[in-house]
Amino acid sequence: MRKLRSSLTQVWDQNVCALGDQRAADGVPGGVRTEIASSWKRSARHISPGVTEALLSNESDTRAAFQASPLSTAVRQLDAELRAAADDGDLVIAVTDPGARILWTHGSSVMRRTAEKVNFVPGGRWDEASVGTNALDLALRLDRTATVYSAEHFSSCVHDWVCYAAPVHDPRTGRQLGVLDLSTTWDRAHPIGLAMARALARLMEREVRSVPMQAATGPEGGGCGRGLLDLRLLGRASVWLDGRPLRLARRQTEILALLALSPEGLDLGELHARLYGDRPVSLGTLKAEMSQLRGVLGGRLASRPYRIDLPVRCDATDVLERLRAGDVAGACERYGGELLPWSESPVLIEYGHFVTVALRTALLSDPQPAAVLRYTERAPYDLEILERWAPAERGRVAAAGPQSGGPRPGR
Repeated sequence: MRKLRSSLTQVWDQNVCALGDQRAADGVPGGVRTEIASSWKRSARHISPGVTEALLSNESDTRAAFQASPLSTAVRQLDAELRAAADDGDLVIAVTDPGARILWTHGSSVMRRTAEKVNFVPGGRWDEASVGTNALDLALRLDRTATVYSAEHFSSCVHDWVCYAAPVHDPRTGRQLGVLDLSTTWDRAHPIGLAMARALARLMEREVRSVPMQAATGPEGGGCGRGLLDLRLLGRASVWLDGRPLRLARRQTEILALLALSPEGLDLGELHARLYGDRPVSLGTLKAEMSQLRGVLGGRLASRPYRIDLPVRCDATDVLERLRAGDVAGACERYGGELLPWSESPVLIEYGHFVTVALRTALLSDPQPAAVLRYTERAPYDLEILERWAPAERGRVAAAGPQSGGPRPGR
């Protein structure tokens, strides 16, 4: 354990500061997981690795958000179990909203003091743009369990930590409600930590199922407006803010897609070129679109340069991140089809082509049955994938030999 921590610290020292100075923007750090390296790069666009604590949201807003969340009922029902797990394991347990803002915590006496020093408390904003790479944001972004150990964290203030996080969904709708995280010091890391986080998250989902739907979704048109912006661009496009669908024109969806793919921001001219290409559309028209879009997002659209002032999850980038991590089956799960097939944006057309080619290349190289079947549900006319998979599958069946109970060859 100590050797691993030392190795990660060395990799962090060699790469993270350089990323912040933009001296290694095109490099991929070795000795660290792909999803961590990708997160380091994104984090470097927003914050310094020397940040000492998470940002804090307004206390009353946080309290109101927790009371409005179906997770508050789950926490009340599981209060004794959560507190016992934290006290017995010398942990701090946190429950967040979909934007990685902490809504509730409980910690052992040691971890409580440690957590307070870095604002790992209700209202603490643990999204990647606020505090860098961490398990809470990673679990929400990848929509699966995540562990971040010691110097895998972007910010040095939590290099003494190990965190295990699991997303919590509404079992009736599938939408993300937040994440459950278990954190302790690196020297207390244990293989059971991630399994425990996953089990507690499933218990919370069981309690959420008992919450009336109106209480779980909130009043129509409501919401705190500070949660996750979820862009589903592959196949049938939709955009969700804080778990609620937004009614957007196609052009507004294209704009959000372009900004999500350029988190560092785009000035008006760059956005115009990427959106319209050579089409004769005035800058004034685009300015009007941006004004309307800012209203839809409740003002969470920054300018100079234009960028989304919210945590963002995008299925297109998720597919690529999972492919980089070698998770072909997970990439196929997130793949919903072509990226905005109706779009005339030259950049979106090129990016969509890149996503599809990357996924097909991975499947042709390793045609896993479950992944192929999932992909062909979205692309039923891709005969090359099926033709490559069929011989490989026959080979696997032949290698397995005759199954017991099957017909026997005659003499």
